[in-house]
Amino acid sequence: MRRLPVYLLLDCSGSMFGEPIEAVKNGVQVLVSTLRQDPYALETAYLSIITFDSTAQQVTPLTELSAFQQPNLQANGCTALGEALSLLTKCAEREVTKTTHDQKGDWKPLVFIMTDGEPTDDINRGIADFKKGKWGTVVACAAGAGANTNLLKQITECVVSLDTADSATIKAFFKWVSASVSSGSMKVEETGAEPMTMSELPPPPPEVNIVL
Repeated sequence: MRRLPVYLLLDCSGSMFGEPIEAVKNGVQVLVSTLRQDPYALETAYLSIITFDSTAQQVTPLTELSAFQQPNLQANGCTALGEALSLLTKCAEREVTKTTHDQKGDWKPLVFIMTDGEPTDDINRGIADFKKGKWGTVVACAAGAGANTNLLKQITECVVSLDTADSATIKAFFKWVSASVSSGSMKVEETGAEPMTMSELPPPPPEVNIVL
């Protein structure tokens, strides 16, 4: 069976403390419970969570939705986004089945990155590692005014911004992520084509602004 890997890179730095990190936890819960009700997603989508503060760690390896356990996210430290991109590339290299002559591998991973601040480590090295990977749709989300959308544009063309990092806005973002994963699952199952661009995702809600 060809899986649709979904990687969430979540900023858990100190500035996310309080309402933002609680909203992210709730957002992940909403995402998983919504996708579990979708027969296409349940069949194909696998979810991994990578968090970054002063370092990056994969808190949930690529897991089928039915077995997914909510990780305990805490906010502290700096914003090692570069390290998170390098780690993502390593994890995907290890976890995503490649297509060979004998078998079709997994679909290209969908990646959703959420950060509320400037990276505090070597972002260029992270971007260079990331560019070596083969990805499907990659969406970077700037949560609040502290995040740098120009820098996120170096990672992916698909950048969205949230005016605030409050619970209603973050929840709206995660609902849109779940709709995007659902539509990606349906698309690969029905047409065998992978979603690649922003225009192939469901239109985002009013709280989520597309950065042109």
